[in-house]
Amino acid sequence: MKRPKLSRDSALRRCIGLVSLLFFSGCLIDRIGGAFTEQPEALGQKAAPATKKLIDQAFDGIDPARLVDHHTHIIAIGTSVKDAFVNAKMRSGINLERLKFLIYTSAADVRNLDNADQEYLARLVRLARGSRSQGKYRILAFDKHYKPDGTVDLTKTNMYVPNQYVVELARQYADVFLPVISVHPYRRDAIEELEKWAQAGVKYLKWLPNAMGMDPAAPAVEPFYRKMKEHNMILLSHSGEEQAVEADEDQELGNPLRLRKPLDLGIRVIIAHAASLGSCADLDSGSGKKADCFELFLRLMDEAKYRGLVFGEISAMLQFNRMPGPISTLLKRQDLHPRLVNGSDYPLPAINALIRTRSLASDGFITSDERSALNEIYDYNPLLFDFVLKRTVRHPETKQKLAASVFMENPGLE
Repeated sequence: MKRPKLSRDSALRRCIGLVSLLFFSGCLIDRIGGAFTEQPEALGQKAAPATKKLIDQAFDGIDPARLVDHHTHIIAIGTSVKDAFVNAKMRSGINLERLKFLIYTSAADVRNLDNADQEYLARLVRLARGSRSQGKYRILAFDKHYKPDGTVDLTKTNMYVPNQYVVELARQYADVFLPVISVHPYRRDAIEELEKWAQAGVKYLKWLPNAMGMDPAAPAVEPFYRKMKEHNMILLSHSGEEQAVEADEDQELGNPLRLRKPLDLGIRVIIAHAASLGSCADLDSGSGKKADCFELFLRLMDEAKYRGLVFGEISAMLQFNRMPGPISTLLKRQDLHPRLVNGSDYPLPAINALIRTRSLASDGFITSDERSALNEIYDYNPLLFDFVLKRTVRHPETKQKLAASVFMENPGLE
């Protein structure tokens, strides 16, 4: 008798029983997550000459004063940060969300969960300052999940990182951090909260619609967009499928075409990850047929009316589950580079299992010597590894690379 094929959800549930064994082995978690062994401060003294040379090459053409990472996560669970938390499923039981959380904390070098907030911050600051040309990192707040009636839904809230916290960090660590607030447009005080931080000088707003439960195309959000426009604010919105946090019920909210609403109202929008994962409904066709989310992102980028409004952000695009199509296209599409910006999506680049340098070398995106150097950089500083890797990758056939401008402040976002 032929064995029936499992659905994706059923397969995941079956996997939970197997991977739950990992919860009892910190060593295995670290093999998947934070597989580094060195400290970032030691890179300059201990790294091989070839590694130092590759780092130097990565900074060719880069103005350190304009170097910026648009997508750096702050994780806080409430050990020292008032009101911050993660969903209870991440802290207890045997489930996929807890496994992910253990991998994230390993990647962030958090060893004591009772001191998680402080350890996460200390590690990030060390990594950010551990580069010769450190640049700035836009650190992200993360709002709760709200229902259309304006009430909070804590069962669907993956994490909560208060706006106050990221703003305070940006003031305290002004040499490395820039604040990005997160305000859910359905909350009853949304416009007041937006106004508060706009008046304080914050320019960027972060959404993850799939996980937060907002529809960027909803007519009810228009007053919120108009307030953003009034203050010339910029929306950084996840697009495409979301896998880092639980979002299965609302994946279609990550459809890049839903961002036509803010674009049509004159809001500048950075589409995170360039919608490089998953299938989305082609809302323009009226038929509801599915299309590659990345192709829909390209459609927005190619529309003349959105020039100067829509930008693509390249975080996570070198993760194995997104390779090789989208990054290959962007490497060749040099015409789009003036509207691309960099983001690390830290701590994801520190997860050892996500970026497979062996495959990148065998597929021709990097050489074997570059792979050895990149692996060594990861061992000292995963955040620097992400930057050097993106500055190193080339199209396997045309040898085109990402322009240096992708990694610096974009004049269209000033």
